[in-house]
Amino acid sequence: MNNKIDEVMEYKICKRCIMDTTDPEITFSKEGYCNHCIDAFEKAKIEWFPNEEGEKRLQEITKKIKKETKNKEYDCIIGLSGGIDSSYLAYMLVKKLKLRPLVVHIDCGWNSEQAVRNIENIVKKLDLDLHTHVVDWQEMKDLQLAYFKANIANQDVPQDHAIFGALYSYAVKNNIRYVFNGSNFATESILPKAWGYNALDYKNLKGIHKTFGTIKLKKYPYVTFFKRYVYFPYIRKMKIVMPLNLMDYDKQKAIEIMQNELDWEYYGGKHHESRFTKYFQARYLPTKFGYDKRRAHLSSLIVSGQLTREEALKEMETEIYSNNSYIDDMEYIAKKLGVSLEEFQKIINSPNKTYKDYPNNEDLFRLAYKIKDKLFFK
Repeated sequence: MNNKIDEVMEYKICKRCIMDTTDPEITFSKEGYCNHCIDAFEKAKIEWFPNEEGEKRLQEITKKIKKETKNKEYDCIIGLSGGIDSSYLAYMLVKKLKLRPLVVHIDCGWNSEQAVRNIENIVKKLDLDLHTHVVDWQEMKDLQLAYFKANIANQDVPQDHAIFGALYSYAVKNNIRYVFNGSNFATESILPKAWGYNALDYKNLKGIHKTFGTIKLKKYPYVTFFKRYVYFPYIRKMKIVMPLNLMDYDKQKAIEIMQNELDWEYYGGKHHESRFTKYFQARYLPTKFGYDKRRAHLSSLIVSGQLTREEALKEMETEIYSNNSYIDDMEYIAKKLGVSLEEFQKIINSPNKTYKDYPNNEDLFRLAYKIKDKLFFK
């Protein structure tokens, strides 16, 4: 494939985590530690509190929310995919914090049967109200195919952007201020920008669709930069809460709890609750770009103390797809997108691009991140 890391480039791997030179922007300290785990340990000081401090903060925000919403039907809103993070978030909100969340599932057309069963079991056993937003498939299909034709790394953007766009819309529609998010430091502290650019850059999404799309996006849920940084926080007074950063969130323990109490099913890998995402992360990225996102996921677990470096390296030896079994998923995706397998393969074999090859708001987001402590979205 094109544009993978240069064969003559000196290979190097971090001595503390397992990030390596398959990230073209990685740097190393004189001790041999990479910039990713160095930055993660610094971020942990201000973002991650799996201790008494986190419990105190969590109880304070919960008490405030309950006081403000005592006469309302819902305390907060959450998105539920059926994956580990969002499922455990729903469990903890009900069982530990005693909150009354409105649950929204955004169906982008790629759900696995396991994800659907997980969602059904969770809302039933926790007695939750579920709203399912089905993204218009013709628009979703057109946008998804446009992203493949754009030949960029992050093929999850069309889904991720729609999920946030729809969730925020439901929050506004139901006059809910508190949006609970399953994003967390413990399992997601590391992800190179080259591997997955900001999914909420609507300018980038529009630019790609304008170049390769064939129909107008009339129903697709989206989030503009203005909405994210001005309308939601200052006009709607909306607040994003990430409670998994305020508790001892252990991935394996969470899985065991949900299996025992919610009949939850594990699907074999981070975000593999989507058949599309499984193919994208386990086949498309490694073969086309040389990026294996397991490195970032496992390195995050190393940083949070849930995995040793030796265990992570051993995990990397496991094949997600063996004996060309990826072809079944590839054929499934091509068929859903309305192209032949041969045409789909031809698109994937085209020269690699990056998000920078299309219009984007990277400079605006960079500015927002610099002053994020003064803004609503942190």
